[in-house]
Amino acid sequence: MTQFKPNLIKAALISSGMAFGSMPAMAQDTETDQVDESMVEVIQVSGIRGSLQRAQAIKMDNTSIVEALSAEDIGKLPDTSIAESLARLPGLAGERRNGRTSGISVRGFNENYVGTTLNGRELLGMGDNRGVEFDLYPTEIISNILVYKTPEAGMTTQSIGGSIDLQTVKPLTAESTMTINGTYEQNKEDALNPDFDDNGHRLSFNYVDQFADDTLGVALTIATMESPRQEQQSRIWGYAGVSPDAAARADVDIPEGTVVQAGHDSFARSAMMERDSIATVIQWAPSDKLTLQFDGLYIDFLEDDARRGLEEGGPEFGVGSAYTVTEVQNGLATSGYYDGFYSVVRNDVRQQEAELTTLALNAEYLLNDNWTVNADISSGKVDKTITDVESYSGVGRAGTDGRPLAARSWQMTSNGVVYSDHPTVDPVDLTDPSLIRLAGPQAWGPTILNEDGDAVYFSDQQDGFVNKPVFEEELNTYRLDAEGFVDWGIVSGVEFGIVYSDRTKSKVNNGAYLTAPEYPGDGAIPDVLGVVPMDFVGINGVLAYDSLGLYNSGYYSELDAQLVQADRLGDTYEVEEQLTTLYGKLNIDTEYEGIYIRGNVGLQIVNADQQSTGFATTSDSLGYVEALPVSGGTDYTDVLPTLNLSAEFAEGQFVRLGLSKVLTRPRMDDMRPNSQVTFSFNDSQILSDDPDNSPWGASSGNPELKPYEANQFDLAYENYFSETGYVAVSFFYKDLKNWHRSNAVSQDFTEFYIPAIHQSSDETGNQAPVLFVGENSRPQDGYEGFVRGWEVQGSLPGELLHDSLEGFGLFASATFLDGYADAAPGTSETRIPGLSDENYSMTVFYENAGFEFRVAATKRTDYLSETRGLSLALSDSTNQGGTFIDAQIGYDFSESGIEYLEGLRVTLQAQNITDEDDIQSSGADSRQVTLYQHYGANYLLGFNYSF
Repeated sequence: MTQFKPNLIKAALISSGMAFGSMPAMAQDTETDQVDESMVEVIQVSGIRGSLQRAQAIKMDNTSIVEALSAEDIGKLPDTSIAESLARLPGLAGERRNGRTSGISVRGFNENYVGTTLNGRELLGMGDNRGVEFDLYPTEIISNILVYKTPEAGMTTQSIGGSIDLQTVKPLTAESTMTINGTYEQNKEDALNPDFDDNGHRLSFNYVDQFADDTLGVALTIATMESPRQEQQSRIWGYAGVSPDAAARADVDIPEGTVVQAGHDSFARSAMMERDSIATVIQWAPSDKLTLQFDGLYIDFLEDDARRGLEEGGPEFGVGSAYTVTEVQNGLATSGYYDGFYSVVRNDVRQQEAELTTLALNAEYLLNDNWTVNADISSGKVDKTITDVESYSGVGRAGTDGRPLAARSWQMTSNGVVYSDHPTVDPVDLTDPSLIRLAGPQAWGPTILNEDGDAVYFSDQQDGFVNKPVFEEELNTYRLDAEGFVDWGIVSGVEFGIVYSDRTKSKVNNGAYLTAPEYPGDGAIPDVLGVVPMDFVGINGVLAYDSLGLYNSGYYSELDAQLVQADRLGDTYEVEEQLTTLYGKLNIDTEYEGIYIRGNVGLQIVNADQQSTGFATTSDSLGYVEALPVSGGTDYTDVLPTLNLSAEFAEGQFVRLGLSKVLTRPRMDDMRPNSQVTFSFNDSQILSDDPDNSPWGASSGNPELKPYEANQFDLAYENYFSETGYVAVSFFYKDLKNWHRSNAVSQDFTEFYIPAIHQSSDETGNQAPVLFVGENSRPQDGYEGFVRGWEVQGSLPGELLHDSLEGFGLFASATFLDGYADAAPGTSETRIPGLSDENYSMTVFYENAGFEFRVAATKRTDYLSETRGLSLALSDSTNQGGTFIDAQIGYDFSESGIEYLEGLRVTLQAQNITDEDDIQSSGADSRQVTLYQHYGANYLLGFNYSF
């Protein structure tokens, strides 16, 4: 086999990476063996420049199109969150949730369409779906992160957006160290709720060492954190058309089609996220032929948050047409006033508890000088419970005479609605303990009748509600593969293997109505904690009390919501998925007319067997829910070819080509078989033979969904002109061949017919419905579309411009995307979740003589997102994007000359220093704000000490 001289810059960077001890195994290990060591300087650089050097080495050496992050030092990523670091990479964008960057989009697809692995093994998330919340995983365990934009056949967790591999340290090749990291965290905003703090901390211990003549390596990380968040939130229910009566009474002309805000719930939110983590990697090489590696990760996660504020009806939805509009701008009623409603003071507390455990064992055996066999077993499990307590109070129980009515004036702003006093009605003081009573001021609950028609539960009994969904997920994977060097012309290596995975995810959607013991009367609020200010929406404030403590103490009586809510058992399910993957790959290594060409061509054959169980629910004429067990599933096989080629046509200059077919497995929550069946107890519909007037309807999951699929083309040019300097431009096109949309389809409801429930009760006697066909809204596949984009990126060390700029550096990127997926019939939604038309990132840094300074900014335009709505269900929303700027300053005492401080590094970091808000809107009109969230800046003082 012909051998080729490798790029010297790359060889030097690889050598420095191996000195650091965190580089992944390179595709062509023999390459570095042929480098003349006298021509290569082994550079051991820590800090920002060392991180950039190692990341550049990974990019250069990979035959796929990748982005890379490398820790600056052991246990030290550039940011405090994995998600924040990823959001700065070209083609990637972060999504803030509750004040933290948590979700990540890759090339316009959010994390539900991105495969995520830990040391090459699929990683479980803690959410409703497959997507991983990247801020939940401690940065201290990470050595490198690789983002694969083009797949290869050996990657069994590929996805349409791309794949992200989180890599831990390899203790047998890493530098021995013992490191302590500590951080004090402080919010700019004072604690908005009196029972929460505005400060937190992080503390971690990293240990890496070798034993038994360097045949046993151990890496251990123990990390704990408490991270606070403060948030001001205003959520608008939606926008409704101005009624004719209100238009006739308005002070201004109201054109046809003008809309008005429909009401709001606004909160001051305080949260504390606690996370304890233990991670370990143990490597043992008992002989030159055998290496064993054990990986373990345990995360104990707890987040408490209190959302205290109020919920009020608005024009149309709150007071009907009894409101006055005073200003209209381009079809939006921007100001007015209304009265005649009762404010609901909300003291809502949510507690999320989760545990994640992942264990893995890998055995690598060298059969001979050319062939290696690998066996890998891994198991992951997540248990998660959300306890979300809503507690209502106000000026007295619904139906009570003599209660004062509330009144508001409103003004639309770029941040949503701001309220003020009504011009003629005195305001109600919601901070007066003698006025506010612990009882539901609105009759929101159901009225439940017994078989004799007597009420056993009244609508005015709802003084609160608790949502308590329980999630469990487990993933077991077994892998066996072999790889070897061959001399088959242009083919230099072969890899093939088999992977089997068994995954189960379940949800039990518990919920209950809460009633205070004073019912049918009301009582004073016990143990008032203080007042929560609401001035950000123009309201004085509300009383605060511990609703979660009341619930846990047994203060409230409970009525199981499963009796009268179809979405309880209708959203309780278990999904099972077994995947068997066969793959083969040929490595390419050749030269053509002086151009060094490397790459691979491969094939995956994936057989899927998916089954799920759940319930079909319907309600009788009294409102009671009936449930039937249901199940469903399917099996199918996909064939996924891949081709990656990398041509180094000049020193440090590469052209890369990728062709592949990729898929993303269906959403786990979409694969449930559940149906929530509705039946109209209307004789005109029961006796109708018109399909458009059928009494039947439903919403459901679809256990027969096939994966999202795309054929993709990638082309990139990369020019590495120095150890930390390069420019690159890439184009990609993803032809979406199978996309999912929620669609109304005709369905036969015969299997759900219950004679005792679904019948007429007119004077002619009981009669079965004439029709058993209706429409079911369910996820459907078969839709098509595309996503395409350009990525431009560059890294420029300052010394290349002038010697006086030694230590300065700039890294910047821009991504431009467009695309769509076909809309379902009768709908208009064509957007891809997570796709922003434009994404920008820039980091400027200075590092010299131990001193470092860094400013990083990201910007993205609007995109389709998700938010939790009724019963904590996820629903689509539009996030308007934004610009986020962070800064960091630090000093590394290793260059101070002070011997006992040589292992110390101190940093001060400021996040969101421009106080950027999160804003969501309805449809295409950004003025129709549906959600406004303000978090303020966050400051962190940290140290890193290595012994």
